[in-house]
Amino acid sequence: MDNNSEKEILTGYVDHFIFKSEANGFCVFMIISDGDEVQCIGTCHELGVGDSVEMEGEYFFDPNYGKEFKAKKITIVPPADEESMERYLGSGAVKGIGAALAARIVKAFGADTFRIIEEEPERLAEIKGISKSKAMDIAVQLEEKRDLRDVMVYLAGFKISQNMSVKIYEEYGTDIYAIMKENPYRLADDIKGIGFQTADKIALDMGMSTDSEFRIRSGILYVLSETRNDGNTYLPLEDLTELSASLLGVQRQLIEREIENLRMERRMITEDNNAYLPSMYNAEKDCARLLAERSGRLSVGNATDDEIRSQLLQIARREKMEADDLQLDAAARAVRNGVFILSGGPGTGKTTTINLIIRYLTSQGMDILLAAPTGRAAKRMTETTGYEAKTIHRLLGVGGNPENTAPESYFGKDQDDPLEADYVIIDEMSMVDLQLFHALLRAVVPGTGLILVGDVDQLPSVGPGQVLRDLIESGRFPCVILERIFRQAMDSDIIVNAHEINKGNHVRLDTKSKDFLFLERKDEKEIKGIIVWMLRDKLPGYCNASVRDIQVLTPMRMGALGCIEMNRYLQEILNPAKRGTGEHIYGDTVFREGDKVMQTRNNYKLEWNIYGKYGIKIDSGEGIFNGDTGIIRQIRENEKYMEIEFDDGRVVEYPFSGLEELELAYAMTIHKSQGSEYPAVLIPILDPPRMLRYRNLLYTGITRARGCVVLIGSSRTINEMTDTVSPTRRYTSLRRRIEEI
Repeated sequence: MDNNSEKEILTGYVDHFIFKSEANGFCVFMIISDGDEVQCIGTCHELGVGDSVEMEGEYFFDPNYGKEFKAKKITIVPPADEESMERYLGSGAVKGIGAALAARIVKAFGADTFRIIEEEPERLAEIKGISKSKAMDIAVQLEEKRDLRDVMVYLAGFKISQNMSVKIYEEYGTDIYAIMKENPYRLADDIKGIGFQTADKIALDMGMSTDSEFRIRSGILYVLSETRNDGNTYLPLEDLTELSASLLGVQRQLIEREIENLRMERRMITEDNNAYLPSMYNAEKDCARLLAERSGRLSVGNATDDEIRSQLLQIARREKMEADDLQLDAAARAVRNGVFILSGGPGTGKTTTINLIIRYLTSQGMDILLAAPTGRAAKRMTETTGYEAKTIHRLLGVGGNPENTAPESYFGKDQDDPLEADYVIIDEMSMVDLQLFHALLRAVVPGTGLILVGDVDQLPSVGPGQVLRDLIESGRFPCVILERIFRQAMDSDIIVNAHEINKGNHVRLDTKSKDFLFLERKDEKEIKGIIVWMLRDKLPGYCNASVRDIQVLTPMRMGALGCIEMNRYLQEILNPAKRGTGEHIYGDTVFREGDKVMQTRNNYKLEWNIYGKYGIKIDSGEGIFNGDTGIIRQIRENEKYMEIEFDDGRVVEYPFSGLEELELAYAMTIHKSQGSEYPAVLIPILDPPRMLRYRNLLYTGITRARGCVVLIGSSRTINEMTDTVSPTRRYTSLRRRIEEI
């Protein structure tokens, strides 16, 4: 490569992009300069198709791509001639103007086009196809585009990405300059994706004092918000004070003063020496009230308890269900009570009991609705019951008030437009967090039976709260916990060993079982190689499953065997880069057509469609949620989106601007796998962090497998996890509030 050329100035316009990183602005693009195509590389966040550019740099020769121009500096300049103006207007930069209309505008006004749009926009209405309102819209768009570019350049000085700059501009417009000078911590409060630490770095770089009240208040709220990521709904005031003082590096007295100010402003609620965000406090209190209103006895026609039990027994015999007395009792209590809880581990007959309840209710002419927290769990519920089950989000109808920040406001169903059913059955309740449960309760009116089913020994929800455990431990609702493992389930070592681990008993670790295998290995590289060998060559045939359906689960995110590194490793082996396969780089992640991906947070605004035969749309809606997985079907670099088909058939045109919500899913953490079931799972367990070595993490991972589980790593670590109960309990007060009511 020859880099000894003199620096040159190259001018032209951007014809198309070969590659562009939304994260850092690096791009490879083609420009037209004096009628010739030139391939260029450089970094410019705001560069777009049709932009006229002046670049300072040098030519060099790449052995793979030939002659290229390496731009050291890229300046976007106003179109300088009529051809450039027409090209810019017709590039798609201005909505409503295509190539033909752009040609008519420039033909009418010539070199004066941009001045007329800026100073006399009403004259655009002289052009056929442009109304007065459209003329003004065109002028506004050009003005806004200039403002946006100015904001992007300004924020780039603070190392804020292009995508984030757009979000900030959409929120504040040109007010951002005043906000940055007065209180940059507002970005952390108002902009999703801008955390306290980013805002803090900006503020300190701008010279804001470390003991500024803006900084201290923002830091306190950040600490309190972050505790939700650990599943807590509150934090003891002492802990909040210590953590905030440590984060901010200021004295406790200053923290205590601003806690009091936040409390006076109702941005924080304190009770019993605990601190809550208002959303958490209100959700807990309202859940307790709503549960009290919905509990109590229900009348099922005029049937007595004995008659209900007799009919359930007849259904079990007719349907050839193996149901014992405890399951019959659970089914009878479920249909008799406004709120009922059914819990139990794998193989204990929860599914049979649900089916018994469903068959009885439908025989009585009752309307029932079934739901689960994730698409995979809902699909499995549909398969095991024969009745349609939806995700809880779809059941509640995403499409409420997106301007309201309360999560429950995103749902169409609530007390004013409740679910129309006699009974609602929710499976996988261990996954349901406080805010989703609150939204559900708001949509279930008194008199509708609510049947909650789940395994209380699995990991609690990823979101805040431990709803299922708090409900059971309150002792205020009828509850049956199934413990007997049924005969057919005894043939599965997965089920038998899961129960033994749950009791704290060590299990046999070898390769002699048909469905519960362990390989002792001490080397991380060797473990990764075995995972690929099992995943690609052995398990698909053994389990009659595709490679994509088999899931790698890991206790942690970081490290050589964490899901981040495992995803990079597995992607390069299972879906390597090749000519003709589209890809897009976002931050440190390469997204490639054919990749298995997962949504990492709730997005209530993403639109989806479901297509039937011949590509005919049969359903549509909004909302893709934390834990949803799918496959990248195509990447449209010029249109800046990728098409993803999720497991339940929903197809989304996923914008590049939202890729921070997406990650590869060849491997995922055990936490993220909750509610899902796979033909087989592979779990590397060698040396996870001490805080992740506990029993119900291992138990949850093992019980995700339907046909085969393979553990690879250290038997000593597995036994240590079996011996260790969960190291921490979450800070939640739902149980206490239920007991008080």
